Amino acid sequence: MGLTESRKAGCARLRIFFSDIKLEHSVFALPFAYLGLFLAEGGWPHPRIFLWVSVAMVSFRTFGMAWNRLVDRDIDSKNPRTGTRALPKKELTPSFVQTSAFISLVVFLTSTWLLGPLCLLLAPVPMILAVIYPYLKRFTWLSHVALGIILGISPYGAWLAARPEFSWIPGFLLIGVASWVAGFDILYSLQDFDFDRRSSLVSIPVRFGKSAALWCAALLHGVAVAAWILAGQAAGLGLIFKVGLAIVALFLFWEYWLLHRFGLARINQVFFTMNACVSILIFLSAAADLLKA
Repeated sequence: MGLTESRKAGCARLRIFFSDIKLEHSVFALPFAYLGLFLAEGGWPHPRIFLWVSVAMVSFRTFGMAWNRLVDRDIDSKNPRTGTRALPKKELTPSFVQTSAFISLVVFLTSTWLLGPLCLLLAPVPMILAVIYPYLKRFTWLSHVALGIILGISPYGAWLAARPEFSWIPGFLLIGVASWVAGFDILYSLQDFDFDRRSSLVSIPVRFGKSAALWCAALLHGVAVAAWILAGQAAGLGLIFKVGLAIVALFLFWEYWLLHRFGLARINQVFFTMNACVSILIFLSAAADLLKA
């Protein structure tokens, strides 16, 4: 294979890899990281910090998703919903995904080092959670909570990058994001209810039933909205943020209406489109409130 063909093959593998890990789903966590950064700075963040927070977020998520695909490749190959992923279909090799995960981890650690000693010191916390997360569904329904915490750390990490001190503002954001993510992960896991039960995998729907899972997800989303209200009050945000948060609450209510009306046929709309709107709207309304003066 010539150099040109080798480059083309490498680019094709990267396209498959980024498509497989759903790189575009970074939109869930990035706005909350930016929100933590904007609130810490009281407005526009320093461009250098903004850049390295962005790099840290995307590289960490890439590492986490690549690791998840590696650990779950045998399970994915047996699940009709996930059997078309790159590793089960042998479109990528485990060594390629492993190398990609390692490179992403190096980029993440480098970015945390550039963000300051405290960020580097705390970097192992999300790393450890990301490593153990894929194994949790084999023995505990708390996997949903673990995923929520992994993403929930993002606003606090960004806050510490700009202002290395404790505050309840990013603390409430962490609680809100963790509850929100755990809630929609419960909803998403409904797709695999029958497969998980046959495969002895554990989730809240499998452990407690579908109806209880829906109530649990709704409760978590209620906690999320309450935590975001407290974060806004602690940060002194005003009417613009409150209006944005009210719209977010309507979006979350709409998710449940769609599930009630159409069942799992609309789950992708609920999971991606609606939740992307939630994270972006919260960030934009908070940023607009901060910058209005």
